[in-house]
Formats: sequence, C-alpha cells, structure tokens
Amino acid sequence: MGTVYVTQTDAFIGKVDERLTVKAEKKTILDVPLIKVAGIVILGRATVSPAVINELLERHICLSFLTQTGRYLGRLEPEVTKNIFLRKAQWQAIGESELAIHLVRGFVRGKLKNYRHALLRYQREHPELDLNTNITRLEQAIAPIEQTSKIDSLRGLEGAGSAAYFGCFNQLIKTSQFQFEARRRRPPTDPVNALLSFGYSLLRHDVQSALNIVGFDPYLGYLHVERYGRPSLALDLMEEFRPLIVDAVVLSLINKRSLTLADFTTEPLSGAVSLTKEGLHAFLRAYEQKKQSQFKHPVLGNKHSYQETFEIQARLLAKYLMGDIDKYPPLVLK
Repeated sequence: MGTVYVTQTDAFIGKVDERLTVKAEKKTILDVPLIKVAGIVILGRATVSPAVINELLERHICLSFLTQTGRYLGRLEPEVTKNIFLRKAQWQAIGESELAIHLVRGFVRGKLKNYRHALLRYQREHPELDLNTNITRLEQAIAPIEQTSKIDSLRGLEGAGSAAYFGCFNQLIKTSQFQFEARRRRPPTDPVNALLSFGYSLLRHDVQSALNIVGFDPYLGYLHVERYGRPSLALDLMEEFRPLIVDAVVLSLINKRSLTLADFTTEPLSGAVSLTKEGLHAFLRAYEQKKQSQFKHPVLGNKHSYQETFEIQARLLAKYLMGDIDKYPPLVLK
C-alpha cells in the first residue's frame, strides 16, 4: 500500500482491530491493514482518532499535514530513535568539515547529473529539441564540483546548474496548454509550478520519514543552511531524487495529457494555483506508481523501488558519517 493520502474534506481516520479506516459522509472510503501502511499524508482538513495516533506512534509511522494546495504544515513524529551515536556523528560534521564538504559535493553532483541525464534523454527522444546550450551549462557546473572546497561555492554551482535546467524546462513540455517561465514557489502561480511544489512536498515527507527510521536529526543538514523549523537534511537528501521522481511525474502527466487546465483552480486573492479534486487524485496515483517502480541500484546492484531507495540512501549517508564507508554515493541514474 505504501503511503495513504487522505484528500476528502472532513474525513475521519479511525482504527478497527489491526486495520486503518477512512470515512467521509458516513461512508467508508478506505479500509486497509495497518501493516501495509508506510505513512499517511492529510491534504486539507481531517480528524484523526486517538487510537490511530497511538498506533502510528507505536509503529513508527509518520503522519504529515499539508494544505489542500499542497503546502507543508507539519507532521506527527514517533519517538526519536535510540541511535545517539549517529546523531553525534551528524552534529560533529557540521560546518566546513571534510565530511560536510564531501556530502555537499555528493548532493550537488547527484542532483545536477540527474538533471543532465534527463535533458540528454529528452534530446534523444525528441531530436527537434535544442538543449545543447543548457546541457553545456550544466556540465560547466558539474565539472568543478570535486575541486571546490567551500560549501557556499558548491551552493553557487547548484544554483547555476538548476538555473540551466529550469531555463529549458518549458521545452520539455509538449502541449501548448501548459507554459513554464521560471520556478515560482510561494505561492505557485501557474499549473506547472503548482505540480512541482506539490510533488516536492510529498517527496519531503517520504525522505524525512526515511531519515527518521535510520536515526538522523532531519533538521541538521549541510547543503541547506539551518533555519527554525526547516528539515535541512531532508532537503539535502531530496536533491538527487527531485528530477528522478517529481519532475518525471509532472512531465509525464502533462505530456500524456493526463492533466489539463481544467484540473486546476486559482485562488482569487493570492493567485495561488492548485489541483482540483480529480486532478489531485490523478497526481497522487502517478506519484505513488513512480515510487513503487523498480530500477537497478547503481551501487548495490540489486533492483529496488524508489520508496525503498529513500531509506537505502539514508543508510549509506549514515555509514559514511559513522566511518563504515569512505564515500557517500549519491543516487545517479542514466
């Protein structure tokens, strides 16, 4: 089952024996064994019974709250794991340490290489596209990563590479209904940015859950600076997954015309764009299917789903900080 998404307004999430139930308007809309639930995401307003909260905490299942437009609000966290030695190593690596610089290089390299591979793939599949300039700019951002020894400079390379990627993102969209000019976040004011922001919120939930399972403090990162309430390490580890999961889902839904402009609404005052109920269900189905799709892990050599790989990458990160392996290998797919 994986992650349960509750989108029905004023739904009631309850528990019957060892099963999770979701009811709305006096009807049961979901009944699933708790053993199959990896996480719960509530979009909008819902009521959660005390029995469910107790069960989620006992089973170490995370519950995240998002607005109906996909903006992250917060989450119910199980007890912090007892792995104090990992968190000690995580804190000791803070700042411009050799460990932190190595990790930031890995996060940036993984993200930018996956950006480059995505553009190269689109260019192969659509020879009419002219992406050479943007690919060259990405390669220019990737080339100096291993010789860069300042985290701020690595952030600059990440910014330059991301600008090159999103600078041609509109060319990857094959329908005239949708246009992308630039990345806009708070709030997203066009359908493409609304999909990207919503997808990244879901990805944050999944990656942060994996970090909690392994025993990290998700609020202490290396690439993303510390800020009150910001899960910096989750944002760090997300980077290599953004183009592989969220961007791929967004482009697939748009280019296959699984979503149209009729699947979006605009808030009159703020101009924020969000999905309709039908559009939301289509996006969640596609996102969950992508998470469950399998590929050969480039380091382990075995087939794993993206859902499993969140935890795999978190454990590789832990092994590096604990000194069990010499390098952190970011997830880079071709």
